[in-house]
Amino acid sequence: MGNCNSENLCSNAWFGNMIGNCLQYATMAKAKGKPIVGIMCEYTPRELIMAADAVPVCLCGGSVNTITAAEQDLPKNLCPLIKSTYGYNVLKKNPFLEMADLLVAETTCDGKKKMYELLSQNHPMHILELPQKPDDADAFEHWQKELLKFKSALEQRFNVKITDDKIRKAVVVMNRERRLRRQLAEFMEAETPPLTGRQLLDFKSIISGIDADLNAYEKIINTLKSQKNKCGGTEKVRVLLTGVPLVHGAERVIDLIEQNGGLVVCMENCTGVKPIFEDVDETIDNPIKALAKKYFNIPCSVMTRNTRRLETLQELIKKYRPQCVIELIWQACLTYDVESHFIKQLVQQEFKLPYLKIETDYSPSDSARIKMRIEALFETLRK
Repeated sequence: MGNCNSENLCSNAWFGNMIGNCLQYATMAKAKGKPIVGIMCEYTPRELIMAADAVPVCLCGGSVNTITAAEQDLPKNLCPLIKSTYGYNVLKKNPFLEMADLLVAETTCDGKKKMYELLSQNHPMHILELPQKPDDADAFEHWQKELLKFKSALEQRFNVKITDDKIRKAVVVMNRERRLRRQLAEFMEAETPPLTGRQLLDFKSIISGIDADLNAYEKIINTLKSQKNKCGGTEKVRVLLTGVPLVHGAERVIDLIEQNGGLVVCMENCTGVKPIFEDVDETIDNPIKALAKKYFNIPCSVMTRNTRRLETLQELIKKYRPQCVIELIWQACLTYDVESHFIKQLVQQEFKLPYLKIETDYSPSDSARIKMRIEALFETLRK
């Protein structure tokens, strides 16, 4: 933590109880007749769910404790995020999943797509099909049609009418949330940031658009603006972390980085700036088109070719000035694993920065080995 001693920030009580807050919110919403919609990818427009007067909840699993149960049906060499998510279904230990009235299955990687088939045996599901080739002439049109089908599915299932006005109101809320989260992320541009990367990672919620969350963001931003003590410290190695998401419960690698001399000044991944990099255009007359444009631009490794991720990384490296780039790959995440070739090339050749690729799963069994590799990287940089 360096010299950080602000109790209001470093041990933020509100986000420290994020799961409890969200469970209370979802339970109260459900009691009032609001549907709960589970999502498992950033490509799902939360705005459409909110416009249906439903609650969007991220269900990505981050617990190692549910993986053994998942392996009854899934391969052992599958991505831990997929197995953990499914394991909650087997064990019935995720209250959000159990109360969900609908799941949205986004066709990203093959592992997720096939896991969804098993999950759909117990839960109602809508398949949201992503275009895989973003540069194709008809890709964006296909994506708009998918969002229209999703809109119709929500209307039919929940017997509601999703108007353009309701979508626009949801867009305003989500844009506010994205702007606040971007403001928090931008504090990491400073030479001595007033918080750590792990603290920034913790300032998020699995449910979007909660008023109390937005108010907490504003309070934290005001605290940071007046913060004199610096949580990072000038002795820390500035790290840009890219690759797979660090969902709630799976923060081990960022902890290892920051406990051993690093400061993660930017997370490019889906739990970092990737989903908040741009807002939905509130000036476009057709709100579905505006939603499609924003979510179509998310640079996930399932796209081919995924040149937008390289462009985004170029911007982020210039903005956050890391001394090295660390890429995290979950075991068997083939799309990110293969794409790491291009990331390494970009980092080393264009920016002349050290690059470290860490491939692991949710088990802490290799923490000592990862710690040694991180320490070696930082020691080389200090020399």
